[in-house]
Amino acid sequence: MGRRVVVTGGGGGIGRAIVERFRTLGADVVAVGRGGSDVDEICDVTDEQAVASLFARVGDVDVLVNSAGIGESETLERTSLELWHRHLEANATAPFLCIRQVLPGMLARDRGRLVTVASTAGLAGARYAAAYAASKHAAVGLMRSVAAEVAGTGVTANAVCPAYVRTEMTERTVARIVESTARTADETAAALGALSPLGRLLEPAEVAGAVVYLASDEAAALNGQALVLDGGGIQR
Repeated sequence: MGRRVVVTGGGGGIGRAIVERFRTLGADVVAVGRGGSDVDEICDVTDEQAVASLFARVGDVDVLVNSAGIGESETLERTSLELWHRHLEANATAPFLCIRQVLPGMLARDRGRLVTVASTAGLAGARYAAAYAASKHAAVGLMRSVAAEVAGTGVTANAVCPAYVRTEMTERTVARIVESTARTADETAAALGALSPLGRLLEPAEVAGAVVYLASDEAAALNGQALVLDGGGIQR
């Protein structure tokens, strides 16, 4: 209630669901995105100066949720260096830049929550996803390193690692698979959902619920954790 929450990638998909969940709880939420009517602040979170300017405007932050990210599938042979860099910048560099801006203030106040939306691909390899999986592994590694630095303070750093979620990103993945196979969109979506023991796609609201929990006072003892949302498929 009343805490300042910044959500990157807050204009759609998982980010939008997170914004809405925090607002229903009475939080002062700043939705950050590249544009559109659903964001409060426009910012390219891969740009160091833009990120610095963003947080100078926003002021003190109690909860930072790194939800901005991209995901494209391609064979390793066809993965260009540009695609590789694009994934690392969006999925790893952006959280680094944002955390670096808010962490000093959180430590000074001895209170804060850092939550990164990663993926099950950040804990296990996946076919045709070298750039995506590597960047999400980097995001999880960043979170664990930050957690080690803040251990024993009132600040925590955790990640959520969902399986496929029903979002625009997944819809684009489905479309690419449909283009190269004989499957329909419904068959493809069902096949992606079947990759996890849940047997279905996750809903954005389910991810939002996990994020809100990690940001709560009840989760004060959780630090450096990668909370997996897949029904029990990832063995760690």
